Amino acid sequence: MRRLAGYSENCVPIEMDYLDLFSQLGTPAWQRVAFSFALCAALMPLALPLARRFGLVDHPGGRKDHHCAMPVVGGLVIYLVVVASFWFFEGGFDRRTGTFMACAGLLMLVGQLDDYFDLRWTWRIGAQAVAALMLVLVAGVMATNLHDVFGFTGANMGWLAIPFTVFIVVGVINALNMADGVDGLAGSLSLVALVLYACFALYAGNLVVVERILIVAAAVLGFLVWNARLPWQPRAKVFLGNGGSMLLGFTIAYFSVRLSQGVDHPVSPVLGPWALALPLIDCVTLMIRRWRQGRSPFAADRHHMHHMLLDAGFRASAVVVIIAGSSLMLGVAAAVALKLGVYRPLLVLAFLVLLAGWYAFSCDYDRAVARLARWRNARISGPSPDAAESEAH
Repeated sequence: MRRLAGYSENCVPIEMDYLDLFSQLGTPAWQRVAFSFALCAALMPLALPLARRFGLVDHPGGRKDHHCAMPVVGGLVIYLVVVASFWFFEGGFDRRTGTFMACAGLLMLVGQLDDYFDLRWTWRIGAQAVAALMLVLVAGVMATNLHDVFGFTGANMGWLAIPFTVFIVVGVINALNMADGVDGLAGSLSLVALVLYACFALYAGNLVVVERILIVAAAVLGFLVWNARLPWQPRAKVFLGNGGSMLLGFTIAYFSVRLSQGVDHPVSPVLGPWALALPLIDCVTLMIRRWRQGRSPFAADRHHMHHMLLDAGFRASAVVVIIAGSSLMLGVAAAVALKLGVYRPLLVLAFLVLLAGWYAFSCDYDRAVARLARWRNARISGPSPDAAESEAH
């Protein structure tokens, strides 16, 4: 494993800034990252006619507000690019990476079948649990120790590590899947989380993991070229699909667990949820509310955070900037707080306070939308918002 010079015994860099750290990656690593971006951006438009030919499209109707059939192969292209990049540059897969790719492939398959046949939610959750168990039992990737999250060291999970890891993986997958309701949102949130994890890994000195995370992030960026609303692209040309959102959620969960366990990955577990704070908070809030209403926690509706902002009058592109930007700021703030020596349990408490605050704010959907609309009208001026193309999950 490549390690950086100038580290304390706790693998904390001494007198090195991020420019120095990034320079340690070297030109070949950046070339691999650029290759991943270019390949994904180039393959995406080529996959669109194939998606339409084989019926891999999402038709408008019901809760869906887009006006034409949209290809749902964005996640599939990302997966193929990541597999090709890892295989080509590393000359094959070790057991851990091979297991990860197999699990991701399983989720992609189930997700594409779900896009085509509209499977029951139990099939999706079952596939996610199987993938998580394979990651634990075959690759040995599991959350065995919480370290000092609760203020004391050595919080070993014992046999609970297996169900706890499954819970983490399934939770992160569904949090990101529920956020996939506005052009560019799920991809942007994934990009934010991956970049944050890359910075965490870089600061901890694990350059191998940094490079792998950046390769995935570059593929996501290549997808966003065709999925985000841009000045020259008023609407998305392709969607992630359920397979894509599960793939990215699984990838984020994998790196979150891997970076926080063992001497080779000395990143505090407390940073994990902060890298994807808003989707996790929105997911937990909605599940609690649905459960209290006597509905399935996985029932679909239009009460997500992004729906509130859309109904309050924000443009779809503004919603992406607000949610992804806030997620980035929360992740950076947590990392800075950790660096400054803030007591770990206080970061856990802060996360729970945010969760409780959003739950209280969003309990009455109409009132929350009205408050957001007043805030927008008071602070933002501009033309009326465009029609929001969103899909509830």
